[in-house]
Amino acid sequence: MGRLQSWFKSVARLYVDGFKSMTWGRTLWLLIILKFFLLFVVLRVFFFKPVLSGKTEQEKIEHVAQQLQTTEKQ
Repeated sequence: MGRLQSWFKSVARLYVDGFKSMTWGRTLWLLIILKFFLLFVVLRVFFFKPVLSGKTEQEKIEHVAQQLQTTEKQ
């Protein structure tokens, strides 16, 4: 267990030291994180609307059953 723990510590230290010495890397990581956030927000809002929101429990059951039957036939 000691060797594995020391290996994880050395890997963590490698990444921490690498991020500390970055100049452009921090800006690029910030842009990457911002891009993923915006991408998922836009996809969620425009393409993945909650189909079951606002429906009663019985309507949800019927909708899911109908979707399962149509995918089963294909």
